[in-house]
Amino acid sequence: MNRRQFIQTTGAFAAGISIASVTGCATAKKCCAGPWFEISLAEWSLNRTIRNAKTMTNLDFPKVARQDFGITAIEYVNQFFMDKARDEAYLKQLKGICDGEGVKSLLIMCDSEGNLGDPSTEKREQAVQNHHKWADAAKFLGCHSIRVNAATGNAGSFEEQQKRAADGLAKLGEYCATLGLNAIVENHGGLSSNGAWLAGVMRLVKKPNVGTLPDFGNFYIDRAKNEQYDRYQGTTELMPFAKGVSAKSHDFDDAGNEKNTDYRRMLKIVKDAGYRGFVGIEYEGSVLGEYEGIRATMTLLETVRAELA
Repeated sequence: MNRRQFIQTTGAFAAGISIASVTGCATAKKCCAGPWFEISLAEWSLNRTIRNAKTMTNLDFPKVARQDFGITAIEYVNQFFMDKARDEAYLKQLKGICDGEGVKSLLIMCDSEGNLGDPSTEKREQAVQNHHKWADAAKFLGCHSIRVNAATGNAGSFEEQQKRAADGLAKLGEYCATLGLNAIVENHGGLSSNGAWLAGVMRLVKKPNVGTLPDFGNFYIDRAKNEQYDRYQGTTELMPFAKGVSAKSHDFDDAGNEKNTDYRRMLKIVKDAGYRGFVGIEYEGSVLGEYEGIRATMTLLETVRAELA
């Protein structure tokens, strides 16, 4: 801390401002003694249980996270309550369950609401409008962000698609800013899984509340052709804009390591970027059951977090 920073910090204390507001950390205690990242749970980790077995619903998700895994921060998927974005009674019930369990809602992952980078100006604007209801719901639930897609319809040049995605995201970001929310983009197929392309979109948008949600395993540009972007390079390119991180997992070896992603290398990239937020478990494997896969991912995250602390 240089002299100017010291004066600003002590002045803040004199004005009754906590160190949390000076450093940007959630609490002073967390700055000094807490883990360098916290673990959250993405609802997609339980998608088979919710969609197929139908043994739980979105309303059960906060309870399952807290009671079965001891996780107190969650990330919703809009597909599991698609018709409830404007259902005030439902949202109040969901928020009440979270409050009762001591669970924090972090974000809503939004899909199937149109292409924010659509070639059609009208369709692009409609996609922006379609996301407003999810931003409103996220605000009500106490989230910090909605996760959206930078889909472009794959029409136009590399640069043209960047400009259209930036246009849609900037407009959505303006609405989210009125609510104190972020609009964050995941590498989620197509050009969005090209780290350089998506980082370029962020530089075009130039809004502090529009960022990224780097996903360790979602760097498939074309799954049919098995065309992948280097996941470590992509994560490195997206981390400067990250407001969340998704720890994708599929299969594990006998030592508990993820077979497809070197978590030590990946989390070092996250740490070196200065990120100090939540890392969300997103298990998508089929060898282990969903509960076992979530626990295996959590154990790996805890192990590597301690090693890199």
